[in-house]
Amino acid sequence: MEILLVEDDLEDAGLTMEALCRGHVQCRVSLVRDGEEAMLFVRHQGRYARAPRPDLILLDLHLPKLSGREVLAEIRNEGVFSDVPVVVLTASRTHREILEREHLHVEDYLVKPVDFDQFVSVVQSLRRYWLADVILPH
Repeated sequence: MEILLVEDDLEDAGLTMEALCRGHVQCRVSLVRDGEEAMLFVRHQGRYARAPRPDLILLDLHLPKLSGREVLAEIRNEGVFSDVPVVVLTASRTHREILEREHLHVEDYLVKPVDFDQFVSVVQSLRRYWLADVILPH
């Protein structure tokens, strides 16, 4: 599985990648640190011309340059990427309401917990969800 992690905080990115490893999620993770990079990556532009197509996007909403909401809106509006599952990583439960109000569909929300073991548990549940329910586009 190819995962695109869009996260500007290196500590949170490291925690996410460690949790994916500990949760035994077999994947390759590509990290980009702002919204503009995320769009270049999914569009295969510039230095990302040979980037893999993500099977899953883990998206932080508080990003420099383009916000996570703007990235999500662009992904959902472009037919080529509209079927890529997106899971929002957020520190606030209010983001769900904002995205629903803006009609921006995501597959799930993961509230960033402070406790590492709790985060690993969330990632493992994502893995079970992924293996049981999600059919990847080819």
